[in-house]
Amino acid sequence: MSAAAPAGRPESGEYASYYETYVSKVSGAEVLETLERQGAETVALVRGLAEERGAHRYEPSKWSVRQLVGHVIDTERLFSYRALAIARGDRASLPGMEQEVWMAGSDFDSRTLASLAEEFETVRASTLHLLRHLSPEAWARRGVASDNEVTVRALAYIIAGHEAHHVGILKERYL
Repeated sequence: MSAAAPAGRPESGEYASYYETYVSKVSGAEVLETLERQGAETVALVRGLAEERGAHRYEPSKWSVRQLVGHVIDTERLFSYRALAIARGDRASLPGMEQEVWMAGSDFDSRTLASLAEEFETVRASTLHLLRHLSPEAWARRGVASDNEVTVRALAYIIAGHEAHHVGILKERYL
């Protein structure tokens, strides 16, 4: 049996203020439906791109399309891990993510867009499985990540908002 996401959006005290950029991009209060719909749309978008578009950068110093998609995948994995650890009651302070360090350690440009779309689809399915089976108590749990307190509920919104942010950049600046 699946547990429903808690009603309502996270309040400002459930996440660091810099995450408002992402949380504000999520409309409505049904985050699981948003994640499911959004994931399917993003997979379709990436699968619809010609492979040669994967190397495109809108400026020489900016990430390629492949790197942007890879960043969304890496970040969702990280935020989902945070949600898992906090939901399970782990009280350890979880580390931050230096995105440029992570990008330097990746090799997304050697991948195909098709393989990145498949990986994103798998990661999103995993995120949804995790979130759909949390108890109401787990959704409300607080932990510390990047030296800031955060709830599991807020992390779900941050995942959705982070994806929306980068898909918006992809559509506006790359396509």
